[in-house]
Amino acid sequence: KKTIQKMNPKILIIGACGQIGTELTQRLRKLYGTDNVIASDIRKLNTDVVNSGPFEVVNALDFNQIEHLVEVHQITDIYLMAALLSATAEKNPAFAWDLNMNSLFHVLNLAKAKKIKKIFWPSSIAVFGPTTPKENTPQYTVMEPSTVYGISKQAGERWCEYYHNIYGVDVRSIRYPGLISWSTPPGGGTTDYAVDIFYKAIADKKYECFLSSETKMPMMYMDDAIDATINIMKAPAEKIKIHSSYNLAAMSFTPTEIAAEIKKHIPEFEITYNPDFRQKIADSWPASIDDSEAREDWDWKHTFDLETMTKDMLEHLG
Repeated sequence: KKTIQKMNPKILIIGACGQIGTELTQRLRKLYGTDNVIASDIRKLNTDVVNSGPFEVVNALDFNQIEHLVEVHQITDIYLMAALLSATAEKNPAFAWDLNMNSLFHVLNLAKAKKIKKIFWPSSIAVFGPTTPKENTPQYTVMEPSTVYGISKQAGERWCEYYHNIYGVDVRSIRYPGLISWSTPPGGGTTDYAVDIFYKAIADKKYECFLSSETKMPMMYMDDAIDATINIMKAPAEKIKIHSSYNLAAMSFTPTEIAAEIKKHIPEFEITYNPDFRQKIADSWPASIDDSEAREDWDWKHTFDLETMTKDMLEHLG
């Protein structure tokens, strides 16, 4: 009896030095072997991601560079993690649109030309807007994003669906909530207060929050986000029923609630509030997400809640 050996994918991660890319690269290397996972980013930093395996400098806006890496390394799967995030994008709308859209087109077109087999592209809760139902936001609902980032993610979802329906491209996506991690400082998002607060709690025992005390937002610990990303890519194609992007959820909390949780470990911790332009972005997003489709279609389950995440964050950072 012959056993067919399943070939490991050859993976290219674009934007490997970012908050998600850093941890994703390490997990994929553990899973598929260091040499099967090519990390890439716009610049070569002296970091673990760069030093722990194959690394290439790539501009996500340069189709020829990406195509060249795909050919040289015989890439089968691309994870496109390069983007300008919500707060940063508001300050540079034209560049955000260019980067967020054209990098996606480059990768979709490589798949359309059959040069790669599979794409992971992240969407975000930013696709929702002020007119979206705030609590238990469903998979299918009003989507009128009011931020540059959200507009680019909403357009991207439509293009992913189009390339799947018209050209048969296997592209998979999840709408990340706010992501919390300790290994890489966050890069210009609206939910970043929930990472900042841990650094400041340990260093200064106090934190000035740029959102108001009762701003409730969907959040997720990075370990869970990486699990979801890997699992949706591992799932058999027939289990992926949504080709725009899947809702994904773990927990929702306010600055008041996370501060109270931190105080259990650091009793002298104090939080103050000074909302800035990011408050308006946060107000346009959901407070909680209904992700039953992801749980049903490809067996998504989260592990961390506010309590276990806080404990883990403080252990790693402390």
